[in-house]
Amino acid sequence: MIAGRRRGRIVGAIRALAGAPRRRHNNAMVTTRTWLLVLLAAALGIMLYPRLQDWAIAAQAEPRQVTSRGALTADEQSTIEIFERISPSVVFITTLERRVDFWTRNVLEVPRGTGSGFVWDDNGHVVSNYHVVEGAERARVHLNDGRVFEAALVGFSVEHDLAVLRISVGTRQPVPIPIGTSADLRVGQKVLAIGNPFGLDYTLTTGIISALDRSISAGRGRQIEHLIQTDAAINPGNSGGPLIDSAGRLIGINTAIFSPSGAYAGIGFAVPVDTVNWVVPRLIAHGRYIRPALGIRIDDDISARITAQLGIEGVAVLRVDPGSGAERAGLRGVRVLRDGRVIPGDVIVAVAGREIRDSSDLLDALERHELGDRVTVDFVRDGERTQVTVTLTGS
Repeated sequence: MIAGRRRGRIVGAIRALAGAPRRRHNNAMVTTRTWLLVLLAAALGIMLYPRLQDWAIAAQAEPRQVTSRGALTADEQSTIEIFERISPSVVFITTLERRVDFWTRNVLEVPRGTGSGFVWDDNGHVVSNYHVVEGAERARVHLNDGRVFEAALVGFSVEHDLAVLRISVGTRQPVPIPIGTSADLRVGQKVLAIGNPFGLDYTLTTGIISALDRSISAGRGRQIEHLIQTDAAINPGNSGGPLIDSAGRLIGINTAIFSPSGAYAGIGFAVPVDTVNWVVPRLIAHGRYIRPALGIRIDDDISARITAQLGIEGVAVLRVDPGSGAERAGLRGVRVLRDGRVIPGDVIVAVAGREIRDSSDLLDALERHELGDRVTVDFVRDGERTQVTVTLTGS
């Protein structure tokens, strides 16, 4: 019996030893599955985290609280006030031209270009650049209040790149723009430009006067003198729009930009208002600009050679027009003798008290006078300075 008990213990011990590895194997398998599940859950969490984060943010999204701004600065208030006061005087100009359809031979009106302008007076006159309406068959003027009118060309001056249009508005006349002066402008002065760049109507840009008394070529041998240079952004479509000072007065007409690419590059030019205020009334009265003239023919290149030989500064008279004020005053041009010798003509050195060095000075001196005015002309003949009075005629 005792032997039987011992045998049972031994068998039990053997069975226990035989079953131990299987339990350890089962435990290892459980541990591996657990880690796999943990890793899978972590990877899934990493993949879903951005979306869960977005859901959480979206659930919490709501308008931000507005931060109190305070009052606008004095400069901002001034700029806003000027724009709101002046913009009703600014107009948007669209031009049309006629084209013939090649196949049907029908005459069509197609858009040609856009530009800007401003109301000049209570008679429906609108001022813009000449190049805005040059070559156009028709022009339309768009007012600030949305009304559109067909415009008639009253007159233009190629030399100043100015044109005057007229619209029949009726009783609701737009407000004419306030006029300033360009005689006392200073570099660094604040300016505002209002116009329609790229057809985007009533656009405001600001800047300063960056230079004065600039001259640029207007093409076809034309030169525009005494322009205002500004860094206020001026782009195609701004042409003809007003350049305004900080008092809300017109001081120039935006006319051109300097840019290799054709877009704004920081340099724009405007015709000074003193020129505008002088030329526009003549265009309204006569339909064209009639420049006061002495009645002489000049050439800068030839004049420079003659005055250099004589050792003086001035404008050499090449020829005197028959019946002109210069002829009646006794001025002489270049003479060629029978033996081929050339006798220099008179050299004008001053007009109305202003010293003359070249043709630009001469034109400026005459510009502020009316036809029929009598002006004093100082000239040098045979080494002696003489003065006469000349009655100005038109050229």
